Amino acid sequence: MRMYDLILKKRNGGILSKEEINYFIKGYTGGDIPDYQASALLMAIYFQKMNECETADLTEAMMNSGDIIDLTAINGIKVDKHSTGGVGDKTTIALAPIVAACGVPVAKMSGRGLGHTGGTLDKLESIPGFSVDMTIDKFINNVNNFKIAVAGQTANLAPADKIIYALRDVTATVDNISLIASSIMCKKLASGADSIVLDVKTGSGAFMQNTDDAFELAQEMVKIGNNMGRDTIALVTNMDQPLGNAVGNSLEIKEAIETLKGGGPEDFKELCITLGSYMLLLARCVETVEEGRRKVKNVISTGKAFDVFKTFVIEQGGDVSYVENIDLFPKAKGVYELKSEATGYVNKIEADVVGLAALTLGAGRETKESVIDLAVGIVLNKKVGDYVQAGETLAYIHYNNDDKIKDATKKLKSAYLIEEASRSKSPLLFGIVTCDGIKRL
Repeated sequence: MRMYDLILKKRNGGILSKEEINYFIKGYTGGDIPDYQASALLMAIYFQKMNECETADLTEAMMNSGDIIDLTAINGIKVDKHSTGGVGDKTTIALAPIVAACGVPVAKMSGRGLGHTGGTLDKLESIPGFSVDMTIDKFINNVNNFKIAVAGQTANLAPADKIIYALRDVTATVDNISLIASSIMCKKLASGADSIVLDVKTGSGAFMQNTDDAFELAQEMVKIGNNMGRDTIALVTNMDQPLGNAVGNSLEIKEAIETLKGGGPEDFKELCITLGSYMLLLARCVETVEEGRRKVKNVISTGKAFDVFKTFVIEQGGDVSYVENIDLFPKAKGVYELKSEATGYVNKIEADVVGLAALTLGAGRETKESVIDLAVGIVLNKKVGDYVQAGETLAYIHYNNDDKIKDATKKLKSAYLIEEASRSKSPLLFGIVTCDGIKRL
């Protein structure tokens, strides 16, 4: 088998066999196939696309390129949740203890963020002492004993995806549904969950800014998951404005804690309830989504979810006093209030621009070596649909560096669109994708 023949075949619109895809992944991961040939194949795939079988075979090959996490020692059906990312997306921090409080084991492998804010691990590490490093035995024991554990992904989880994504990033071949779907799903499948709920974001702050593209990606990933023997569903959700009010690591942790205690922003709370109900459904904990919603709401209102979160923090070395009193979290040296210059309705908040403003403050990483400032970020005071008077506060900017505040303020100001008349507000949930097809709402 020669790499030249694979490139020629795909360039001409042919279908790659399972053996040919395995040859490419094994050869490129092992250093036997040079970048220029791998780039040529990726470009051929970009233009000629892959069919359902090719996409599944590519996902499986990348999944098998490294460690496969064995979670069979954990009792019950393990349901994982994956979000395609967004601005203010702290969902796992509240959702995991909610689902665990319902009796469903949550064994979560998460990553660090490269972008406007940190990832789930960075946000959790805003809690002093909290550790995401643990042995697999400790990880399994925590889930069996307390129904919840969150750890960092192993360095050898789907290594083929890491090197292929790096190549796609510099060869303009990122934006292909099969390549995106296989990149996401190979890591989810390697992480050992029995079932998967996907939160596919769409809008200005999402990777898939077009709703139709988001549904296409969701359908592709659901097919991959089910073809690989995992019950998989996807929810296509709104990321046309930041999720919740807080954007920034410790600010988002505090908002997640408030949500677990029964407060928090309505859009964030509703997303947790919706995702949680589907996770309970896949875990066979409930028979209907409606029953799942009732169960999720109950563990929040009774304080059970918050109690599980406190146990989770203690078991992973965190200082629970910060959870019990969020005023202990480090505060930025200054808070600037962004005032509205107009009177009217907030009709748009460009989520990606808000994310860039948070990145400017130091809330995220521009490179893997960047050091995150856990205290800085943005708290929105007005969201889409709200009426605002000139002079009212649109948002609070938490900053530590005087040199960055001007640029961040300029970006945040440009993110808001205020008009005299109110436009219709987009829904939080656009639709659900299952193995039976797409249901748009």
